[in-house]
Amino acid sequence: QVQLVESGGGLVEPGGSLRLSCVVSGPSFSSYSMGWFRQVPGKEREFVARVSWYEGDVVYGDSVKGRFTASRDNAKNTVYLQMSHLKPEDTAVYYCARDRWTFRGSSFLTGPEDFGSWGQGTQVTVSS
Repeated sequence: QVQLVESGGGLVEPGGSLRLSCVVSGPSFSSYSMGWFRQVPGKEREFVARVSWYEGDVVYGDSVKGRFTASRDNAKNTVYLQMSHLKPEDTAVYYCARDRWTFRGSSFLTGPEDFGSWGQGTQVTVSS
């Protein structure tokens, strides 16, 4: 059974940076595309980034383009989200997720319904 554990959240001032990590247990990590989402109370879960299984393609949500960088290390079964130039509106619980199926590289698969396994989330608060 797959397990995803996020870490790295916390309180940061506007303009600052944080790096989130998500360690995935279970087989075949390198065969799955991974995603990052975020959610604030009362709102739908928002797409942040998708890292394709072959590491060659990353797509981002419009609100984070140019500020966030997603990556993965298949040797460590870990996916990362480097967040820079943080804004108060980036405040949310951040979740990592694993694609429902292996070897799906499409950059259009960015909805929560495209992912079948989720972590418990880590809180990111951007405030002075």
